[in-house]
Order: sequence, then C-alpha cells, then structure tokens
Amino acid sequence: MPPQPPSAASRDEPVIRDRGDACPGALRLHAADDGFLARIRIPAGLLTADQASRLALAADRFGDGHLELTSRGNVQLRGLADQCGAGLAALLDAAGLLPAPGHERIRNIVATPLSGLDGSGRPDVLPWAGELDRLLCASARATALSGRFLFAFDDGRGDVAALGPDITVLARPGGRALLRLGRAADAVELAAADAPRAALLAALHFLDTAEAAGNRAWRVSELPPEHALRADAFVLRLAAAGIGASRTADPVWPYAAPPRPGRTGAGDRAALCVLPPLGRLTTAQWRELVQVADRGGRSLRITPWRSIVLPDALPGASPDVLPGAPLEGPPDGPGSARSLLESAGLVVSPGSPWETVTACTGRPGCAKSLADVRADARSVVEQTRGTRPVHWSGCERRCGHPRGTAWVDVVATPSGYDVATEDSAPQHGVHLSALPAALAAARRTTSHDAAKK
Repeated sequence: MPPQPPSAASRDEPVIRDRGDACPGALRLHAADDGFLARIRIPAGLLTADQASRLALAADRFGDGHLELTSRGNVQLRGLADQCGAGLAALLDAAGLLPAPGHERIRNIVATPLSGLDGSGRPDVLPWAGELDRLLCASARATALSGRFLFAFDDGRGDVAALGPDITVLARPGGRALLRLGRAADAVELAAADAPRAALLAALHFLDTAEAAGNRAWRVSELPPEHALRADAFVLRLAAAGIGASRTADPVWPYAAPPRPGRTGAGDRAALCVLPPLGRLTTAQWRELVQVADRGGRSLRITPWRSIVLPDALPGASPDVLPGAPLEGPPDGPGSARSLLESAGLVVSPGSPWETVTACTGRPGCAKSLADVRADARSVVEQTRGTRPVHWSGCERRCGHPRGTAWVDVVATPSGYDVATEDSAPQHGVHLSALPAALAAARRTTSHDAAKK
C-alpha cells in the first residue's frame, strides 16, 4: 500500500463508536443552522444530464439554490425547508436517484473519473462500480453498513486508491484486479470480472468481523488490531463463494494526482474537467454545466476532489492537445464551452488558485464552526497561491479534509486560525490579516507526501 503521509494518518485515529451512524442521506435529512441538509449518493459520480437537471430543480424548489460537491463525489442540498422530505424523495425517485431507498446511504462508491476517457488504454472501471451498486442494492445484509463506508474502483493509475477507501479494487493488466481491505499491506488478486461481487463480499466480511469485535466500527480502520481483516482469511471466503483468488503479499500501489481543470483526451473523446471554487455551485452555474454536457456525452462525472468531468464535451478537439491544457483554439467565441463556463465563474483551465483550496461548510451553516471559513478563504486565495493543498476548517473536526495527500491545516479557534503542516511548527492564533504570509510560507515548505513518491 502507499504509505500514508503523517498529516493524513494522524487525523484518522481508530475510535470506539458509542452510537449509531447519523450520516445524512437523501431520505434522512440533517438539521443544520441554515436549514435541513440532504446528501444524495452518486455512485462513481455518474449523472445523466437529465438527472443533473432534476438536482438543480430540487435545489431551487426545496433548498437555497445551491449544490455542494463532497469529497466522495456526492451532491448535497442545503437550506431545505422543514417537511420537504416527501417532495424531495419523489423528485429524486423520478430521476432514478433512489433505486433502493433502504440502501441509499450506503451507496458510497468512487471510481477513476477519467476512466475510459483519456486514451490511457487502462480498463474502464465504471461498469464495475455500477455492478457493485446493483449488488449492494440487492443485499439486505449490506444495509448494516454505515453511511461512511467507502468503496473505490481505480483503473490502475492510483488516483482514487489513494483516498483511504475501506474496499479498494485496482485494475491490473490481463483482466486481473487487486482488492485491498482497508489500508492493509497485502491484497487479494482475482479476475476482474469477479471484482464487483468480491467487493460486496469484502463489505459483508467487514460486517461479520465488526459484529464479532463489538466496537460498532463504521470503517475498516476502526476495527481493533486483533480483529484486523486478513487477506488470507478473505481468500477462503471468496473460495466458498466460487471466486478464485490468491493473496499478494506486498503489491506496489501506484499514485496519480487528481485531474486538473481543462481538457483531457483528444478528438471526439475529449473531456473537460471543471472546478467550482470550494465545490459549491449556484443552480445557474449547474445548468450551464448541463448545457455543455448536452452538447457532448450528455453525462457528468462528479469527482471526489469536488470537480466535474464532462465526457465528450469538446468534439473535434485537436489530437495534439495535452491533458490539462487551457481551452484554446476554436470554438472559443460566444457560446463556446469555455466562454459559457468561465463567464459563470467556474474554473476550466489549470493554474487557478482554487485548484488546491478546500473548506468545510463553516458559518452560517454549521453551529460548531467558529468562523465563516469560505468567506475568509475567498478573501486571501489570490495572495496565498502554492502547490500544497490547503484545507480550511471551522473547528477541530476538520470535516471534508483531503485524503491521500499532505495538506496545510487551517483551523478556526476563538483567537484566530491555527496553521499547521506535518513538517513544520504550527502557528497559533493567526489573525486574518496575517494569514496571507503564514499560508504562503506553509505552502512553500517541503512536503513529505509519501503517496506521491
């Protein structure tokens, strides 16, 4: 497995759960300071243009007119009115976004967003993710999973595998795949065709083990050491289910950075990666995305890095365009993809300071937050450019922080912001006026992000 950077590992310590999972969903709404919140699971981040249009309608009809992207490729609606649950559920169901109401919170599945789009020659893992979703929704036992349990299907490049999933499937050459349980050093190798069913069996294996452990674990990392999931034991379980597999002791796990804003691929398969600042869009911005999607593949892929990939969005793009290149060349006039999305305030080219800046909800939406972190992030973003990601948190919970990478940790306190990295002394109580200098210095320090080595 790729070694975890200290900043990521130290903030995900195993815990003993003393309550049930209250993770919000599309049917179980969460009461926030700005109204109710709904989290709609989008397995593998895949949305049709029609489904995306229905989400905008839901945000306008029931919420505050915004859509938020999450670190698991899902969509949140905020500011929902009381008693809107039935109407929201009916709208989502009509859009095909609630295929199994009893399972809707457990459909946490991420997949390589560019899989099958960028001419890499790697397997397209999105059908694998879709098959797992079908199997999950057909399993009564799977409803015992928490709303935080995460599956990942990586096409072999190593992007979503670095997110610390509970179950990782990594495509291998020759129709093979590796399956990893949590952050184990070993893995199980099996036929790629068996990967979706094996992923479900791995989740059921976790549930049985968590029940035996008795600590009400929500995630694999929360199991006590004496109950850690073992690849050799899982191989036996697979064999009993008719799936041939073998243990791989110390596989090499690749790493790839998230897709950058801009073009990727070429010709009729050129895709466009779009970044909404801080992962938040108005319904007007969202509808501009849908309009561009309608011109191409009529679909959208929400990524776990709070961006959106529009497949086949740029038909006729020059074949010598490099991945991540700016949207240059015809068509680039009024009504083009670039002009539509840039004029809507969305990032469609690399080099934006928003590429590596994330934040939790903060005030006024969260009662626990000590600051309006989004407003503060916007006020200094141009002055604090840097390569290392920075995450703004309104409190010590650090909701939505990056996974699989080292980051600059900016946490609101009663006396200002604490700024810390994993390789430098923390700065305490930094006032907003002094944050540009503190953040710029922190983002220039040498990173020990071992996942990239």
